Amino acid sequence: MDRTETLAALRRGDLQGTRELRLPDGLTAVPQEVFALADTLEVLDLGRGSLTDLPADLGRLRHLRVLFASGNPFPRLPPVLGECPALSQLGFRGCGIREVPAEALPCDLRWLTLTDNRIETLPAALGARPALQKLMLAGNRIATLPDSLSAADNLELIRLACNRIDALPPWLTRLPRLAWIAYAGNAAEPVTEPAPAARVPWDELAVGALLGEGASGRVYRAVWRGEAVALKLFKGAMTSDGLPAREMEACLAAGTHPALTGALGRLDGHPEGAEGLLLRLLPPDWRVLAGPPSLASCSRDVYDPGLRLDPERALRIARCVTEAVAHLHGRGLIHGDVYAHNTLWDAATGAAVLSDFGAASALPEGETGVALARIEARAVGILLGELLDCCDAPPNGLRALERACTGPDPAERPSPAQVAAALERITA
Repeated sequence: MDRTETLAALRRGDLQGTRELRLPDGLTAVPQEVFALADTLEVLDLGRGSLTDLPADLGRLRHLRVLFASGNPFPRLPPVLGECPALSQLGFRGCGIREVPAEALPCDLRWLTLTDNRIETLPAALGARPALQKLMLAGNRIATLPDSLSAADNLELIRLACNRIDALPPWLTRLPRLAWIAYAGNAAEPVTEPAPAARVPWDELAVGALLGEGASGRVYRAVWRGEAVALKLFKGAMTSDGLPAREMEACLAAGTHPALTGALGRLDGHPEGAEGLLLRLLPPDWRVLAGPPSLASCSRDVYDPGLRLDPERALRIARCVTEAVAHLHGRGLIHGDVYAHNTLWDAATGAAVLSDFGAASALPEGETGVALARIEARAVGILLGELLDCCDAPPNGLRALERACTGPDPAERPSPAQVAAALERITA
């Protein structure tokens, strides 16, 4: 059933018992018939319309857990959201929001997406949401984060790219569960020189089939000077991680490593002005290790329940990813998105590469850079634990290494370089 048919069925009363409702683009008002689903409705998508507010009685949807309203011209986050007793996930991306009232934040808020708005300040109440796990704020006008977030002990992922932050608050690197962070495009990110790159004229490429698509762009098979390569064409729009231009710069700055999808050159002369990168083409039988987080898992990847790994393959994947992260840190970069869904692997051997630099940021020198690297050590530890969960007989010592990487005191975690050395010893 497409979305237009869904709206018609809703108005006929045919959707009793529905738990998920995705209404068509272009809504000018929330249909009153939605409230007939108050006993069951858990997920509601109202995106891409002309809504400027939500019904004052939205709290009648007492089972509503997830609300998407991106692409509507809301001047502020609707305060009525705080009256929905079960609401835990909000998606208000690209709405032009300027104000976030404290009362708009549900008590059980777990996942908040406010990407690509006009927000300058956030309420202190944000730090009083103990379930907060995922916070997406890229592409706003935020200069400082509320100090109350220093108490956000469950926060695991934060996206701050393309704001007006002069300095990251010291408490950010002390959060016990933070594992994924992006802050490129702020004054807080060190200024770096553009990495040298070969320029690849468009007319030298033979572009073939689409291989995949993500938030920042599309990847095609191509041939350049007789060599099969991958071509990523960027969309140019703000993503949840930041701007594609920063992704391109980070990918080039990363240099070459066997466990990275290294950049071969930068595209010149696309007929529509699109930006692009040439990347190493992986064998066709390589696959992503897991799917991205779901609404239920929030910040954790979703694995095929049938995936089983022998100790050798699990260890090899872990070594590849950890060595790639250590290489990036040595180049002055934090990846920001070390996940299985950004890991491509060969099921036959366990060989793997880390991809997607959309959340990458430049590491500052000194203690702040070391502290940020320890955040990424937790992401490495989480991935290691997930690999071990798929392994029937985990090698001795790996669970202890996982615990060391994911401990609550970031200062006590090993660096990814130390983790890579430990994995090499275990392999030997």
